[in-house]
Amino acid sequence: MADPDDLPDDLPGGEPMRVVAPDAGELERAAEAALRPKRLAEFVGQRVVRGQLQLVLDAARGRGASPDHVLLAGPPGLGKTTLAMIIAAEMGTSLRLTSGPAIQHAGDLAAILSGLQEGDILFIDEIHRLARTAEEMLYLAMEDFRVDVVVGKGPGATSIPLTLPRFTAVGATTRSGLLPAPLRDRFGFTAHLEFYETDELEQVVARSASLLGAPLGEGAAHEIASRSRGTPRIANRLLRRVVDYAQVHGDGAATLGAARAALALFEVDPLGLDRLDRAVLEAVCKRFAGGPVGLTTLSVTIGEEAETVETVAEPYLVREGFLVRTNRGRMATPRAWEHLGLVPPDAGVVLFH
Repeated sequence: MADPDDLPDDLPGGEPMRVVAPDAGELERAAEAALRPKRLAEFVGQRVVRGQLQLVLDAARGRGASPDHVLLAGPPGLGKTTLAMIIAAEMGTSLRLTSGPAIQHAGDLAAILSGLQEGDILFIDEIHRLARTAEEMLYLAMEDFRVDVVVGKGPGATSIPLTLPRFTAVGATTRSGLLPAPLRDRFGFTAHLEFYETDELEQVVARSASLLGAPLGEGAAHEIASRSRGTPRIANRLLRRVVDYAQVHGDGAATLGAARAALALFEVDPLGLDRLDRAVLEAVCKRFAGGPVGLTTLSVTIGEEAETVETVAEPYLVREGFLVRTNRGRMATPRAWEHLGLVPPDAGVVLFH
């Protein structure tokens, strides 16, 4: 039997999910539910989107009608699901939740649509992963509030028109570019969610700590927020780890010292980089003199899958200016060398000018 320590990270029993990963599993989503704001006024950050959405909802309430269909686009962990729940709460209607991967056939979507009531909110997470046949049914449902259900096969098949109550579809996507134009055009309002500033994340951390009943020491909220990669989900996750540390090694108060000790234990550095991020940067800088180095070579060097490096580590490193992608491969920036405390080759030419 294999030693659990030898199992790869993506297998059960292997290393748990990265503490700075923007995605969440089922257990974490359950923990998040208790921390979600219930009203738009309680939602922290996304000032532009909040203002736009408030106008859309107020106008719909004033007309006594369902709001336009809403598309929420942005990276994972920024509050798309929370906003869908807030839309339902603000409109005083029911929320039906599903996801693109869960709808494999048009019949799956037809079953969901037939159960909707007047004014309901239908939230489809990862809408860019809808099956093509389901997409085509959704076009018709969103525009004409009806669908044609085909019963039987071959020459004996019949089409039964099904009239739907007026509902609002709320789609969430992390890759809006993958949405076909006909589907994207049927959304009356598209909200683009941006990464949060540190001061906004401080408010998120303070609010969550209050709900968790965990006293926050001075500076602790800033320490957690500054290492959260601009993502509320990561901020709440780090807060829970800090609270755990404070309860085990202290008096339960999440002080600045407890925050720093907990984040050091989980290998999250002051800029939010974790073990995998630093492994990528150290490989590029130390073994390949700053690059360029190909993705396959880089992934073999650090013992990870190429997809893991490309989809898990690189987006943040590129966004924060530690790494650049070129036609010849990945290259470290002056900021990467500085963060690792290393001096790059030809420093006088590249680094400080």
